[in-house]
Amino acid sequence: MTGQDTVPITPELMLRAYRAGLFPMAPDAGSDILEWFCPEWRGILPLDGFHVSRRLMRTVLSSRFAVVADQDFPAVMDGCAEPAPGRESTWINPRIRTLFCQLHAMGHAHSVEVRHEGQLVGGLYGVAIGQAFFGESMFSRMRDASKVALVHLVARLRLGGFTLLDTQFGTDHLSGFGGVEIPVRTYLHALGRAVEHDAIWVGNGQDAAVEAAVRALRAA
Repeated sequence: MTGQDTVPITPELMLRAYRAGLFPMAPDAGSDILEWFCPEWRGILPLDGFHVSRRLMRTVLSSRFAVVADQDFPAVMDGCAEPAPGRESTWINPRIRTLFCQLHAMGHAHSVEVRHEGQLVGGLYGVAIGQAFFGESMFSRMRDASKVALVHLVARLRLGGFTLLDTQFGTDHLSGFGGVEIPVRTYLHALGRAVEHDAIWVGNGQDAAVEAAVRALRAA
């Protein structure tokens, strides 16, 4: 199900839409239009069924990357919007960027940032409402950088008491981590429960707890 916006879009309206199972996308980066989506099959990444390859786990636990949260949310959005092989144009237009940066300022949108020698080389961002986290996009400028961000996201969500990680659509890439697609009715039922209960976004300053949560993830 899709539909174009016909009323002014505000951050508050965005939050209401997410609670109802909708999410916005632009037709392309150059368009000013926002379209609302609610697919019949919804992608989720079960937090209790997430698994990581042993090779990736070694990378995550090594000193190759430094991982932080919310230090430069706009830069993560810019990274997600930049062209990449097989993704010459994205759905992140200036209007989307402004709205999500406003949600970030309100404490509802968060980023996980992966740095190498001080440079931002990968990351992801999404929206948090109650115990639900709505993953929006990720990017990588170095091998494994976005995967490391995803592992850290899942560890932080589990640590903070989240119960639902929405990936919007299912992909072969996410299926490798345990991602599945479920009927929208099942998704909406889980969403209704998740948004009515509180969770804590685990930011920076809890390195030991985050590392323990990472180590608790299942390696395959």
